[in-house]
Amino acid sequence: MMARRMVAALVIAASTLGHASANEPVQASSSRETALVAQGNNAFAIELYRQLQDGEGNLFFSPYSISTALALTYAGARGRTQEQMAEVLCFPTSVDGLRKLGTAGEPLTPEQFAQAFGRIIKDLNARGGQGKYELRVANALWGQKDYEFLKPFVWLVEKQYGGKLQSVDFIAATEKAGQTINSWVEKQTNDKIRDLISQGMLDAMTRLVLTNAVYFKGHWASQFEEDRTRDEPFLLLTGGKMQVPMMNQKAEFGYAETEALQMLEMPYVGEELSMLILLPKKTNGLGQLEKDLSAEAINRWLAEARKRDVIVTIPKFKMTDKFSMERVLRAMGMADAFSQAADFSGMTGRRDLFISAVVHQAYVDVNEEGTEAAAATGVVMKLTSAMPDRIPVFRADHPFVFLIRDEASGSILFLGRVVNPQT
Repeated sequence: MMARRMVAALVIAASTLGHASANEPVQASSSRETALVAQGNNAFAIELYRQLQDGEGNLFFSPYSISTALALTYAGARGRTQEQMAEVLCFPTSVDGLRKLGTAGEPLTPEQFAQAFGRIIKDLNARGGQGKYELRVANALWGQKDYEFLKPFVWLVEKQYGGKLQSVDFIAATEKAGQTINSWVEKQTNDKIRDLISQGMLDAMTRLVLTNAVYFKGHWASQFEEDRTRDEPFLLLTGGKMQVPMMNQKAEFGYAETEALQMLEMPYVGEELSMLILLPKKTNGLGQLEKDLSAEAINRWLAEARKRDVIVTIPKFKMTDKFSMERVLRAMGMADAFSQAADFSGMTGRRDLFISAVVHQAYVDVNEEGTEAAAATGVVMKLTSAMPDRIPVFRADHPFVFLIRDEASGSILFLGRVVNPQT
């Protein structure tokens, strides 16, 4: 039996404030379907964070990027492979999936799911072109030339996800195909993600690469003044300290606190996207915060937040992370997709494809003006054959969790933690 290979790659990027555009915004859908997709993506984001948090040091990734890339792949999955993917990715396409999200009612059909996911993408793109900030989501399919893919699969990905099928030659020009895909990734992420498809990831058995890119560029609604940034101590988990550039300002932000943590919501220009910082009150409280972290907890803290003056001190930081995701996704229960038992017959009409690799890379830069972040994911498959009255002080001088979210859909676009601002 022949070996099988197929590749899917996905990218997301975020950066400082961008240019204006003439595009008109799409009205954000408040439909049950769209809300369920966003809710499921956020639940997957937290579950994936739990899988990745055991490593040491800083952590940064785009759960939205990973969800989108695998949503494209899910469009061609069938049978038990489809069921396992839906369960792991928290897609609301089964009764068990809805139960996992704490929701009743009828599950979404694959078509409804794709339409709802597509509405979120189209809304992000439309709002991102209005000049307040730059935000775009791009998808593409890279298929082996002369290799037949089912028209309904290609049509669904193009119609709902905006991903057109482009021909490359993995058989006779493998290296050139990889370069073509990497060039697309670099362009979509403003050169922040390079060499996502590394040497050796593709070969003559590769048949398809699915790519998604999201780029965000936004200034803080209330910017930090550079002359107020100064070197101050940041407490490390080891008990030591290090001097890092700390930004300072007093302004009105969304703020909430519990006995264990403080939450700060810092909007970008336009107040349609924001960074949420979750700061343990104990300097060594990151571990407990990560245990308590859930999509429900984040929603609860957001519901308790109110705008008020806050004295804010946060570090400047920049980081890059790259992950091989196969082991993580297998451990979460998506086993068949990586084996000879895979069923992606919705792509070709045959059970001739399986995932052989998933790679994710992410970048973030937080400074006085705003935030720059980028992420990319590649999936490789083979042929088979209570508020106090005082002005609160939010001093992030010890490890914390942060996320960038879209206010309209509630989607978590990026998620991470800062353990050392200078690594």
